[in-house]
Amino acid sequence: MTLDIMMPFYGRPDHFREAVESVLAQSDPDWRLIVIDDVYPDPEPGRWVAGLGDPRILYRRNAVNLGVGGNFRECVRLVENERAVLMGCDDRMLPGYVERVGELALAHPESAIIQPGVEVIDAEGAVHWPLADRVKDLLRPRGHGTRVLSGQELAASLLRGNWAYFPSVAWRAVELRRFGFRPGFEVVQDLALMIDIVEAGGSMALDDTVCFAYRRHATSVSAVTGPDGAKFAEERALFAEVDQRMRALGWPRAARAARHHLTSRLNALSELPAALRAGDPAGRRALLTHVFGR
Repeated sequence: MTLDIMMPFYGRPDHFREAVESVLAQSDPDWRLIVIDDVYPDPEPGRWVAGLGDPRILYRRNAVNLGVGGNFRECVRLVENERAVLMGCDDRMLPGYVERVGELALAHPESAIIQPGVEVIDAEGAVHWPLADRVKDLLRPRGHGTRVLSGQELAASLLRGNWAYFPSVAWRAVELRRFGFRPGFEVVQDLALMIDIVEAGGSMALDDTVCFAYRRHATSVSAVTGPDGAKFAEERALFAEVDQRMRALGWPRAARAARHHLTSRLNALSELPAALRAGDPAGRRALLTHVFGR
């Protein structure tokens, strides 16, 4: 199974090199890497990857900056194979990622989403376990090995708190193309996509084998949009919409999880000190609205 590794690029060149080199180091060579440069100001990273001379690597530079959501949609447009991952340009694949995803896809071909095991690294690449990821671990469904989740159980679990790691997820291309990434969601687009897929009957193969390193650092999109409240405005809009959809579907536990979104409220509360330090009254109001609003 050839895996399409879609890598939207706009970020630190050193992290980008590490990400590409981690793909080149895969134990299973059956992959295709497509780098989509969203008009990063320095052309050198693009020249470097284009000059690697590996026929499995395709480098494209957008004519104009599309932004996060727009570049994700461009990634989806360029997918050719049955499975694809939208890998962060600051993350790392461990050497067995492609091999393990291929095994899971073969064992569970019906699964629209494959979530392998993930470790978390900091800006310098050291493994660490910050609070956000300790919470994700608590929210992650219990069990061992590989289990297939679907329906209200999966939807309610994700809506209580999004424990998935978007850049590590391998998507089945047919669902990725069918639902895609909706305009208006720049930070919570992964949760929106997963809920769309689950609502339509799609399932997830959840695996414990750690084969991906997710980089959590201060300049990531979710970190930057936390203190000013932008991320939570998106979350509130999504939860309100999904609450209605889950009620119509007859999934009361999933609707309740969307309506209460307790973990998201607590996350907004944890961002308040940063908003206060920044002297950002608009951000403070946005965060308080999310914590205490309906």
